[in-house]
Amino acid sequence: MKIPLFRAVAFSSVAVFLLSCAVSGRGQSQLAPRISASENGAGDAGRDGDSFSVSPHSNFYGPMPAAVPPSPREKPVEPYPTNFYQAPWSRIGIGADVSPLGIGIKSAIVLNTYMDARLMGNFFNYNNGRIETQGFNVYAKIHMESMAAAVDVYPWHSVWRLSVGTLFENSNQLSARFVTAPGTGFTLNGQTFYAANANAATGATPLNGNVLFGLNRIKPALTLSGGFGQFIPRSQRHWSFPSEFGVAFTGSPIVQVNTAGWVCTDKAQTTCSHLGDAGNPVAIQFNDALQTKLAKVRKSLGAVQIYPIFSYSVVYSFNTPW
Repeated sequence: MKIPLFRAVAFSSVAVFLLSCAVSGRGQSQLAPRISASENGAGDAGRDGDSFSVSPHSNFYGPMPAAVPPSPREKPVEPYPTNFYQAPWSRIGIGADVSPLGIGIKSAIVLNTYMDARLMGNFFNYNNGRIETQGFNVYAKIHMESMAAAVDVYPWHSVWRLSVGTLFENSNQLSARFVTAPGTGFTLNGQTFYAANANAATGATPLNGNVLFGLNRIKPALTLSGGFGQFIPRSQRHWSFPSEFGVAFTGSPIVQVNTAGWVCTDKAQTTCSHLGDAGNPVAIQFNDALQTKLAKVRKSLGAVQIYPIFSYSVVYSFNTPW
C-alpha cells in the first residue's frame, strides 16, 4: 500500500520524538544516585544496597549556599538615621547656654518618644566697681542664681517643642550700695535735700544706703516656653543646638531702699537730722518723700509680671548604661 509523502514524514517525526523520550528517561534512571536517607535527612549515604529517589528540585551537590548579606556600602546612606521609638531613660543630654537668667548648665533625659525632662541651673555675678554720678558713689552688683525643671513635649515627632516647668529656686536680684558726697543736693519726690557734711561733734555722716531690685516675688514661679530643636535627638546623633523662647511668671519686681546718715533741708545745713530719728521733722519729711517715690515706682513696675526666657543651647547626648 502506498503512503503519501506527507504522512510518511509525519510518522517519522512522531517515531523520533518517542524514541528520544525513551532514551532520556533511561538516562535519568541510570544516573539517579543510589543513596539511603530518612525523611529528616539522617542516615548513611553511599553504602551498597541503599537507595532513595531524588526530587527534581533537589541539589545533588549539596545545600544551596545562604544568601550573602549586602555589603554595607550597598545600603542607602542616611546622614541622620531616625529612630522614632525611644525607651524611657534610654538617653541623657548635658549642655550649656546663655540667657537672661545667666550662664546655664542643663541636663535632659528621655521620658518617651515624645517627651523629655530637664533640670537647669543658672548663675552669673558681676560687680561694676565704683560709679560716680551727680555726687553719688554707687557700687552696683548683679547676682543671678536660679534652678528650674521642665517637661518638653514634641508633638507629632516634630522638632518644635512646647515646655512647661517651674523656677523653684530664684535668687536673681540687682543691688547697689551708695554713698553721697558731703553737701550734694538732690531732689526726691519734688523736694530738695542735701547730704550732711561729716561732723565729729554732732556725729553727722553723709547720706548712704542700699537699694535692692529683686526679680523673685513669686517663688516657685511657673515657666512656659517653646522652641525649635530637640534637646535629645531621636536618632544616633550626639550633638544638638536647640533654641528656646518663653517667660517665667515671677511677679512684679521687688524694690527696697534702706537709708542711713544725715540729711538737711537747706544748703547751709542749718536744719539737719539723722534719718533714724523718727521724731525729727527733717527725718519725717525725707522718709515720707522716699516712701511716696517708692510707691510710684512699684506701681509702675506692677504691670511687669513676667521675666523673659530665651536661649540657644549646645547639648551632647549619649545612651545610658541601663
